Amino acid sequence: MSANLEKAFHNEPAAKIKSKKESSIYRFFANLFRSWTGTLGFIIILGLLFISIFGPWITPYDPLYADFSKKLLPPMTDGHLLGTDQLGRDILSRIIVGARVSVIIGVLTVVIAGIFGTVVGIISGYFRGWVDVVLMRIVDVQLSFPFILLVLVINAIIGAGLRNIIISLAIGGWVIFARMIRSEVLALREKEFITACVATGVSRFEILFRHILPNLFTPLIILASLQIGTFIIAEASVSFLGFGVQPPEPAWGNMLNEGKDYIFSSWWLITFPGIVIIIAALGVNLFGDWLRDTLDPELKGE
Repeated sequence: MSANLEKAFHNEPAAKIKSKKESSIYRFFANLFRSWTGTLGFIIILGLLFISIFGPWITPYDPLYADFSKKLLPPMTDGHLLGTDQLGRDILSRIIVGARVSVIIGVLTVVIAGIFGTVVGIISGYFRGWVDVVLMRIVDVQLSFPFILLVLVINAIIGAGLRNIIISLAIGGWVIFARMIRSEVLALREKEFITACVATGVSRFEILFRHILPNLFTPLIILASLQIGTFIIAEASVSFLGFGVQPPEPAWGNMLNEGKDYIFSSWWLITFPGIVIIIAALGVNLFGDWLRDTLDPELKGE
């Protein structure tokens, strides 16, 4: 009898934690499906993830195979739903495979830029003094340059390619995270629980990692979700200008670059890649806006 009571006592906290997690997940999706914009963005993101993961297995044709006997076929012709390009390659297959490139670049760039920008923002906002002055002047100088122009210059120096475009976008995008995190840390430093920690002699390391960093997760998630769309568009712009992902690897930006010379005779070469870029950026931004409205306490009036 006592053994059963002890077992129940030990299992109760785990059961409560599991129930609380399930309740949080239920509330998240309940709130999501009450917003048509959030639902639409979520569906688009799921579609992008599905295509990027299973793209190589669902493409109707080899995206790199050139069939010159079928070049510049209009949509819905000879089994090619979206037509073919100037080399006879299937447009739909190239768009599907190009989705993986855009998702990889968007996610990895946000992770790299977010980590570096968060570290800089925390150091600048918490320690203040000359460290804050130096770091923020660096941020101000970088923000004075147009984002795309800065990325193009970096790519011109280090070269084109998938890895280099991720590096250049991360170098150009970390300042947004640094500025936002710094402002959040400055606000947190004035909170009563942080003041109490300092007064009781809690170490700076413990304050940063146990009290400040957990409170940065929500604004980080919101900003990251919004920045993914920005980086997808930036990658497409840089690839369109010839400094990003290089042919023959399919990417939405270089598909636009390859099709620009046929804009008046073969409109589908740039129309369909352009549409999927718009849809992808729109989906990410819609979901990011919903996350901001849902997770930001100030917007909820709390």
